[in-house]
Amino acid sequence: MSYIVSARKYRPKTFEDVVGQEQITTTLKRSIETDHLAQAFLFCGPRGVGKTTCARIMAKAVNTGQTEKLDEIQEDFSFNIFELDAASNNKVDDMHQLIAQVRIPPQNGKYKIYIIDEVHMLSQAAFNAFLKTLEEPPPYAIFILATTEKHKILPTILSRCQIYDFKRISVVDIVKHLQNIAQEEGISADESALHIVAEKADGALRDALSIFDRLVSFAGNNLTYEAAVSSLNVLDYDYFFRITESLMSSDLAAAMLLFDEILYNGFEGDHFINGLSNHFRNLLVCKDPRTIKLLELSESLKQRYLDQASICPQSFLINSLSLASDCDVNYAQSINKRLLVESSLMKMAFLSSLSDGEQLGNILAEKKNTPKQVIPKETIAPTKPEEKAVAMEANAIPKKLLEEKKPEPEPRRSSSISLNLDDLAKGLEEEEKQVVESATIEEEQEPRGNLELNTANLNLAWKEMLVHIQENISKSLFEIINDKEPTLKGKVIEIIADSSVEKTLILKEIQSISRFLKGSFKESNFEIEIPVEENEKKQKVILNQKDKFQRMLEANPSLLKLKEDLDLELEL
Repeated sequence: MSYIVSARKYRPKTFEDVVGQEQITTTLKRSIETDHLAQAFLFCGPRGVGKTTCARIMAKAVNTGQTEKLDEIQEDFSFNIFELDAASNNKVDDMHQLIAQVRIPPQNGKYKIYIIDEVHMLSQAAFNAFLKTLEEPPPYAIFILATTEKHKILPTILSRCQIYDFKRISVVDIVKHLQNIAQEEGISADESALHIVAEKADGALRDALSIFDRLVSFAGNNLTYEAAVSSLNVLDYDYFFRITESLMSSDLAAAMLLFDEILYNGFEGDHFINGLSNHFRNLLVCKDPRTIKLLELSESLKQRYLDQASICPQSFLINSLSLASDCDVNYAQSINKRLLVESSLMKMAFLSSLSDGEQLGNILAEKKNTPKQVIPKETIAPTKPEEKAVAMEANAIPKKLLEEKKPEPEPRRSSSISLNLDDLAKGLEEEEKQVVESATIEEEQEPRGNLELNTANLNLAWKEMLVHIQENISKSLFEIINDKEPTLKGKVIEIIADSSVEKTLILKEIQSISRFLKGSFKESNFEIEIPVEENEKKQKVILNQKDKFQRMLEANPSLLKLKEDLDLELEL
């Protein structure tokens, strides 16, 4: 059979050829050059990172005394190198045979090298039999132990070895190595396709080479990104970009259809939610120029992340990442797994509407060259002297528009925002101070109206503000404050919130509310307060049977006599 897999064909023969382990190869080279060799070495780390390869290169280097151009040395030292698989030779008798071989000095060369692979598979009795020889071997014997599970080796063995921890090979190093191999083999490979291979390998170069061979068998000498995605059953990045755009513009239908397409293509919900979490993480990384280097992606894909991160609010990404993490944690225990993922997407779309989703929709519409309808702004004509309002640049609304589109009162919708938004509330609380402070500074520069500050004029200005918010600012804010009735207490305007979360959402838009109201009245030294309705805490109190009966007695004391006459007892 003439074909040789890439993992064997391109196996490193010198220390310079080893990929991604420079700190270890440099140390080993200097130890050989200065003749500071220990009697035992322990190479530990994940699979496919070069442990056995470095052991073989070192075995040849210590006998030749050279560390450069080892592949050009023709002298054969194979009789001085012994490889033992501890997975199949893990008994005491196997150790006794090894100890007997160690007593024989080398016939050719200076050292006898014993490479014991998967050394953690030795039994405890075999370890004990090996201890004395490992601690004081003959001067011509060197032991190189290799393992993927360092924690399973006895401390007495570890203390007798020089330990070298091999790290996972980075995506960048794997891609460079695959590009060199593709060039040697005359294969045209897209950089994006090689990135997919490197990510799939999870830091193991041997796995990356095996995947590379498989893709070449599938796609031939032209390895494209589409071929890599199709062959490796990898979820395309494009899905996550499109779903994020849908969520930011509150287009829940598009997000649900994309998720259905992903399931139809054979991917599981946990695979999708993990990929979406990683996508949000990458977008957050792009928010700061200092962390962009953490993206191990191709340049074209990195630029795409930078473009989308520029229009994604940080609060939306953080809260969506939290929702995706919760979904991942609960996925295994969920009975209806699809519904769990879909409900998470619904919450993410709702978050975007709370995070200025309409403004995000405008940005996305501009990027797609789709014009959005703009309602013309005109000056409100003054009517009665006590109801005159000065026309403001951003807050002016036609009188006819006020009459035709004045919203009818709707029932309370406090339950419509009663989703599990604890994470959102925590994220928004930090922004409250900055929003209120900036609103105070900007509002002092707004033009003042002609209305006197009283209850009647407050109700009039409030209704005009609701129409303005619904048409020009945020429909989600309109739904929250539509059923609110502000009260005037001296120089304070109170807007009672149904819950602490609702208070946080109103404070996020307090700048728009304050600017409109202060632009309607002559006086500007009033304050806006948002107390939380006390019923919220009372509703959370759970009463037992005894407490309920005590409250009933307070309302009707004759119940006690009825209880005694009928000889009734409370069920506790």
